[in-house]
Amino acid sequence: MHCFAATILDRVYLLAGQFAHFDIQVHNGQVILDQLDSGQGCILLGSHLGSFEVLRVLGVTYRRFPLKVLMNIDHNRGISRFMDNLNPEMANTIIPIGGPETLLRVKENLDQGVLIGMLGDRVVTSDKISRCRFLGRETDFPEGPMLLASLMQCPVILFFGLYRGGNRYEVHFERLAEVITTNRRRRQEDLRYWTQRYVDRLEYYARSAPYNWFNFYNYWDKDDG
Repeated sequence: MHCFAATILDRVYLLAGQFAHFDIQVHNGQVILDQLDSGQGCILLGSHLGSFEVLRVLGVTYRRFPLKVLMNIDHNRGISRFMDNLNPEMANTIIPIGGPETLLRVKENLDQGVLIGMLGDRVVTSDKISRCRFLGRETDFPEGPMLLASLMQCPVILFFGLYRGGNRYEVHFERLAEVITTNRRRRQEDLRYWTQRYVDRLEYYARSAPYNWFNFYNYWDKDDG
């Protein structure tokens, strides 16, 4: 909880543009630069491990990357409104989830070479799920990110912004797939395969930075164990 609180406080400084306070190391950043050079948009898939805000602020405010973020705007309205007031430019990068125009906006932005950020490790009520092996036990993950990528026929790049204590962050990028294809007869199996690939990398980084795990509930509550 202390690590979580520290990253929330850091968001205030990041949104205020005070980057000099931080020591941020970027690993495999060429993956993003190559994707931008291609002119093709992609899904930038993160998680509730560490700080997604590091990517948003550095990408949009500092490096001027074309980035939009799929987000549930009904969650944590109070703190979201406070953060938006600190940096109105960031508020304009949000694509609300759930509206009838969401897919259209995602498609339009991908066609313009925009990176579409989203999180893939937390299930909400309406999500279709894939049952995946994570840290030794089975649990549910949303298959929406992989389904979206398969519909849009775009690359998927993984992102992990790990808080390493003090003012230190590590930003990691990995290319998961150039394109995700599914067979009509085994779509569920194909989506589960790609979701498990994502979960395997999430587990790798969660083991590397266990105090960055910010899912504060019984993550395996449907497991009989």
